[in-house]
Amino acid sequence: MVDENVGGTDRLLRIGFGAIALFLGVGTATLLRRPVAGGILVVLGGILLGTALARRCPINRARGVDTSGGD
Repeated sequence: MVDENVGGTDRLLRIGFGAIALFLGVGTATLLRRPVAGGILVVLGGILLGTALARRCPINRARGVDTSGGD
């Protein structure tokens, strides 16, 4: 099993901000017709959601940060 390093409040914040970024990205790309800015937000939201759902973050690992608390 791969070590998890995302948990608790960190995970909830990633889910919340990831969902908001996805929503704003799609809105920015379609309604405001700014596909580059919208695309960046969608990618950022996808990364946040992906790391929250996988409970692993390569940036946390590189920095030696573990917010899982042994979950």
